[in-house]
Amino acid sequence: MKPIRLSRSHRLVTATVALLLASALPATAAANSSTLKFSDPAQPGTLRIAIQSGDISVKGTDGDAVTVQTDLPAGEAPVRKDGLRVLSESATFNFTEKDNVITLDTGGNRMLGMGDDAEFALTVPRQTRVIISNGFGGEIELSDLAGDIEVKSLNGEITLRNISGGALVETINGEIEAHIVAVQDGKPLSFTSMNGEIAIHVPAETHANVRLRTQNGAILTDFDEQTLVTTTENLLGPRSARTSVYFAEDSDIKVVMREAIRAGAEAAREAAEAMREAAQAAREAAEEARAGQSGPVPPIPPVPPVPPMTGGKLVSGTLNGGGTEIYAAAMNGDVTLRRAR
Repeated sequence: MKPIRLSRSHRLVTATVALLLASALPATAAANSSTLKFSDPAQPGTLRIAIQSGDISVKGTDGDAVTVQTDLPAGEAPVRKDGLRVLSESATFNFTEKDNVITLDTGGNRMLGMGDDAEFALTVPRQTRVIISNGFGGEIELSDLAGDIEVKSLNGEITLRNISGGALVETINGEIEAHIVAVQDGKPLSFTSMNGEIAIHVPAETHANVRLRTQNGAILTDFDEQTLVTTTENLLGPRSARTSVYFAEDSDIKVVMREAIRAGAEAAREAAEAMREAAQAAREAAEEARAGQSGPVPPIPPVPPVPPMTGGKLVSGTLNGGGTEIYAAAMNGDVTLRRAR
């Protein structure tokens, strides 16, 4: 496919709008669109997405195919100092199916997403399992899905709407908002952000065991005390040490521990800032290589794992008597559990 020679500034807002990009774009541009079917449509398939940077929207439908639509900015081919022409600049993305797994990735094209963010809008059968890895980050929106979801991203907001499967969502920098329409037995929900608020909306009748943690923020809910029964702990050190301390209001050690927790949160912020700077340095190096000003483009690192959360405030308890596990942890940001509206 040829790339789209368009410098984009607008953001992806919904899957529906994105899927109509072909008619909305100026006459000088056209959207790339591809469709694949799972080799075994009788069984729920898996969609794997691995990109360097960009916005991703995945919407579940009643159809039997996976469709991707993207408008990739490419720009002019770079001019190299050695006078050679770049013939590989037209490479965009790979979209393949094997063993009931459809994969969308940018392959070995390390230039893609380094200068301008790509945008991908996909529709999938509702029961599809969706796995997303976004190296440098971007906004991610998943909607109307009943299959399990796994998302790992470095930067950007992550939004789940009308979700009824299990979920594992991790980000270094970004807010997480999840609207769950049904909580299933054996399908845990887990949300982790180093820097960003986490808001979880579940039906009022949900039966769940909850564990909500934050280092530098508040834990909030609109469930009443009879429906959501909780205990609160101030934790010191890793949970494996099983060290929990309940401080008296006038205790000197309480002040010391607050300072220790604050120092830990500050260290986490500094680590996240270092990750952002490293990502920016990689982008700049790629741009220089693209213009023929330096050597090979450095490899793009995988999404770094979110460090384990220790210390801070932990609220645990049962919702409507207990059931499915719901876990949320933020290093810097509020954690909120709400009734779905």
